[in-house]
Amino acid sequence: MNQAIKESPRFAVVASVQLPSVSDLEFEASLNELRELAKTLGYRIVHTFTQKRGGFDSTAYLGSGKRQEIEHFINHEAGVEIDAILVDHEISPSQARNLEIAVGCEVMDRAMVILEIFHNNARSRAARAQVEIARLGYMAPRLREAAKLAGPQGRQRSGVGGRGAGESHTELDKRKIRDRIAELQQEIIAMDAERQTQRARRQGRQELSGVALVGYTNAGKSTLMRALTGSEVLVANQLFATLDTTVRALFPESVPRILVSDTVGFIKNLPHGLVASFKSTLDEALDASLLLHVIDASDPGFDRQMEVTEQVLAEIAADGVPRLRVFNKIDHVGDEAAQVASAAALRRRFPDCLVISARRPEDVALLRQKIIAFFQRDLVTAELFLPWSAQQLRKAIYANCEIIDERADGDGAYFSVRGDPRVVDELSGQLARLSPPGAGSGD
Repeated sequence: MNQAIKESPRFAVVASVQLPSVSDLEFEASLNELRELAKTLGYRIVHTFTQKRGGFDSTAYLGSGKRQEIEHFINHEAGVEIDAILVDHEISPSQARNLEIAVGCEVMDRAMVILEIFHNNARSRAARAQVEIARLGYMAPRLREAAKLAGPQGRQRSGVGGRGAGESHTELDKRKIRDRIAELQQEIIAMDAERQTQRARRQGRQELSGVALVGYTNAGKSTLMRALTGSEVLVANQLFATLDTTVRALFPESVPRILVSDTVGFIKNLPHGLVASFKSTLDEALDASLLLHVIDASDPGFDRQMEVTEQVLAEIAADGVPRLRVFNKIDHVGDEAAQVASAAALRRRFPDCLVISARRPEDVALLRQKIIAFFQRDLVTAELFLPWSAQQLRKAIYANCEIIDERADGDGAYFSVRGDPRVVDELSGQLARLSPPGAGSGD
């Protein structure tokens, strides 16, 4: 029975106010995005209501005439039971309460829709804790309005045994929320310390040459991640298909060894609580030596999406990390002639960009070479002597260096190598301590 209930369709309407400062193109792009978010959350949108106003109605977001129009549609014209009205802005608790009374169904603003998606999709312990903090922070100021909407009976139920009713219960709930947030924040601090330890271990092994995929949600980052690393990562055609950072090695492996991480997608008007709490999810972007800014070339609104990504990167102090613009999904741009013309226009506008399809192996190979070239720009060449008595280090040389040439004589093997200066220096020191006096002269 539960499965049947879970799979039953949910229907919703979308409503939005267009302010004078918002262009028609930007307004429609935001509405399309909300409809996609609704689809990710499992809603079917049956109608969209829009209104041009100089400002939001202070009592219920929409003007009274538009509220009546929506109420009439829901009760007499929809043909299906409408479960929610989704509002394309973050609105106050009192506006949500009054709008809910006026139209007769649940109201979810943009922030609540995104929070619910994050709640449904978070998998790791860290992501779940971060999402819970954001949801609790969103709920706290809305408890009083929820109690008003429910009336005396609802206020009685909101309490927890023996502490009175009404507002006292609301205050008790708020205190419980504050305590839970503090508890979760302590858990996140502990998890952050654990991540720092793991990161230090990777750095100690000289493995941390990091590339982070960043960009708007649904730009194809997970598909590109899978293509670059040969790994199976979740690929779904929906917003916020993945929230947890995935880290894999570039495949086939290169010298130096390069780790590739996929990060949570960015989105316009991301709730402030999520920007703050998801800093740790975006830590890979801060630690990376190179960011791949993945952009959907087939989306007519990619300029706005690029701006959102740049803004979020600035908010997490990652805007100073070197980056490569990668316009993905070029294969979704019309026929072949349209794709060629679009790619040429993008290269003229962004001379250092790559225009690719993550589904074309030759495009992925080109991107892979660009990544490797970035990390090999500071490599040094050297000659290492490995005495026959220390062959246990042969594996370390092959694992950490590119072998240009190898030869041998009676004393041992000579390697002409290219590698990271720190790695080469460390290997040279180890080999020097193991080599007998006079060995390795090559005479």
